[in-house]
Amino acid sequence: MEYQYPFSMDWSTNEVIDVVKFFEAVEKAYEKGIQRDNFKKYYHRFKEIVPSIAEEKKIFKEFEKESGYSSYHVVKKMKESRNDQWIAMKS
Repeated sequence: MEYQYPFSMDWSTNEVIDVVKFFEAVEKAYEKGIQRDNFKKYYHRFKEIVPSIAEEKKIFKEFEKESGYSSYHVVKKMKESRNDQWIAMKS
């Protein structure tokens, strides 16, 4: 992995760690799949740190530009797949 995760200088160390865990979960959804409930926990923690939709979109765009992975599409799939236990994306 040759890219950096987006973060804010205003976040605490623990918040940065939790945001990185969220983006690692996005990567996992693309690379091998992730349990929906696990991803949901990471996303809810991310939203505690980044409650603003505008800021979320900005951070998601930065991550996608760096990694090629769309956080938006993984979150969308999580919300739409209420009965599925796994989220697996196609790159």
